[in-house]
Amino acid sequence: MRLVLVAFAAACSQSSAPAQPGPAPASATPAPAAPAPAPAAAPAPDAPPLPDAAPTAAAVSRPPIVDAPMVWSPERAALTLEYRRRHSAADAADLAIEPTAIVLHYTGGGSAKATRRYFDNPTIEAERAALARAGKVNVSAHFVVDRDGTIYQIQPVTRFARHCIGLNHTAIGVENAGDEATFPLTDAQVEANVQLVRYLVATQPTITRLLGHHEVMGLRGDPIYVELDPAYKNDKGDPGPRFMAKVRAKLTDLGLAGP
Repeated sequence: MRLVLVAFAAACSQSSAPAQPGPAPASATPAPAAPAPAPAAAPAPDAPPLPDAAPTAAAVSRPPIVDAPMVWSPERAALTLEYRRRHSAADAADLAIEPTAIVLHYTGGGSAKATRRYFDNPTIEAERAALARAGKVNVSAHFVVDRDGTIYQIQPVTRFARHCIGLNHTAIGVENAGDEATFPLTDAQVEANVQLVRYLVATQPTITRLLGHHEVMGLRGDPIYVELDPAYKNDKGDPGPRFMAKVRAKLTDLGLAGP
């Protein structure tokens, strides 16, 4: 009886052990192979190179600029708006501009500080009769560059200033202390103007033109030239072809249009 029970226990133990898994059967259909990657498209042999990105404010360093604001008063603001309505936009409500051009000038004298002080006067002197007939507000600019290359900013670049007949509504004015006779413009001024133009183009991306004051009358008939009084014009010689050629030679990469 004891032998029978032992045999029965052994048989039960063997039947309760889990079955060992066997090898998985081979798939009847093999998985398809992954497609080969498509070859990279070859560049077109005649494709032009991509143009260089336009300079940005972050990529162009700000030149040393001395903040030297001219005297500004309600009288000066009112006279300037009166001039703008008379010569650029009869319905103008303010003095804001969106610059599309830079106009370079020379002062005709040897002192930037004297020019800066002169611009403080709100009205133009009677001795400048032709200018006085066109409006009482004094002339000005946005920057004055001294003979050693020091740049003075005297008012915001987006404020209308009386510095160039026909372009005041759209141009930043840069005066350079000197002339082409007694005080010829210097290499330091050339370099300062180059740095300033680069910075202005980077920070005012609407700017597309660089002009000398002597070139502006040749733009009459161009859409950029706006003067409501057809008889109001002048012929200027500043800053002259020599200076403009030197400045432009260092700015060819900007692609700025001329006259």
